[in-house]
Amino acid sequence: MKIFFDGGLRPLPAGMETAVVIAGQAFVARGLGAGTSMTAEWLALIEAARRAVALGLGGAVLLGDAAAVVAQANGRVRCPAAHVAHLADFLALRDAASPLRARYVKRSQNLAGIALAAAHAR
Repeated sequence: MKIFFDGGLRPLPAGMETAVVIAGQAFVARGLGAGTSMTAEWLALIEAARRAVALGLGGAVLLGDAAAVVAQANGRVRCPAAHVAHLADFLALRDAASPLRARYVKRSQNLAGIALAAAHAR
């Protein structure tokens, strides 16, 4: 099963936002407070993993366009200190629904990014 995730950052008061798309259904969360775009991407990845675990979707592939977050989640690059807690949250969820895999996709292929853009068009 493919699960798409994306995080974004809008000027306050909106702040961070996330989107997760599973089987064509978009789950968008807005107004998540102040933060960074990297934090928003981590929150989106964690939300995708939470939904995979809740739905019993072990073996799901979590697809996002944040190359740095995907590389950190997969242990290919060092995770910055500011995001170590996010990495720990993701790894705990990944282990609960093993094997969850995070993979990079181009922005144009990320259905969650498309869902975030559509949410702003309304």
